[in-house]
Amino acid sequence: MRSQTEIGQLYMISKHSSEQSGGGEGVEVVRNEPCTDPKHGAGQITEKRIYLNSKLPTWIRKFVPMVFYITETAWNFYPYTCSFLPRFHVKIETHFENDNGCNENVFGDDPTPKDSVCFLDILSDPIPDKHYKKSEDLSNWVSQKTGRGPLVDGWRNTTKPIMCSYKKVTCSFEVYGFQGRTEDFIHRNIRDILLVGHRQAVAWIDEWHGMTLEQVREYERKQQEETNSKLNSDITCTDSAPPMRPSFTRSMSVTDESSLKKMGVKTVDIPSSPSCPSSLKNPVRLNSTPE
Repeated sequence: MRSQTEIGQLYMISKHSSEQSGGGEGVEVVRNEPCTDPKHGAGQITEKRIYLNSKLPTWIRKFVPMVFYITETAWNFYPYTCSFLPRFHVKIETHFENDNGCNENVFGDDPTPKDSVCFLDILSDPIPDKHYKKSEDLSNWVSQKTGRGPLVDGWRNTTKPIMCSYKKVTCSFEVYGFQGRTEDFIHRNIRDILLVGHRQAVAWIDEWHGMTLEQVREYERKQQEETNSKLNSDITCTDSAPPMRPSFTRSMSVTDESSLKKMGVKTVDIPSSPSCPSSLKNPVRLNSTPE
């Protein structure tokens, strides 16, 4: 079951990133290569630039350049993964378990307060209208290859096999007057991304079921090449067009420390280790249970 979930996750992330890239926005993969860790063993490290200017609310957009990206570094040691958005103080830890979300302390640390735990139901939880597709509605979905589906009320207690993706999300944005508003925005959007992504991982099962890890890595490589080419081409066209807001004429990353200091952001060094820092605050755990 774990190998199926790992392949499904890799396939979903690659395809979803490609679908969301265009018009100068999306995900550019800068690095994707094997790595090892003394605790977790062999894994994969990826570094991505996520261009998302138009997806930001107006009250944030006026503070950033026309071409704006954040840099994500992720370590994948399945069934444990950890993602960083450096300087922006966002950390996402993931554990996959063969259960329906009943483990109250999967990360082995202090239990998260119940009011900070959010269960995501890929069948019934609402998603933004812009992300809805009938083919990904799991109440109508049937897998031709596996015979699974559709999902019905109470599926978490009756469906076999089942696996839960546990997420511990911590974020901090230390800019006076924007901290609470920005942190709420980040948590809300991460929730939507995880919910849509896990729906897609199940809905697309006939596309990836039966793939080996080597085959899905090759699919991932081709998708990354196509997405990077499309994104770089769109950004070049954007840079050559007359700027809509002439006060910002250059690209920047939120990992650009000197620029952040000019914006009033207090920066904190993040270790270049796959072990996630424990100093970040306000964790929120999102449990999403893919079939």
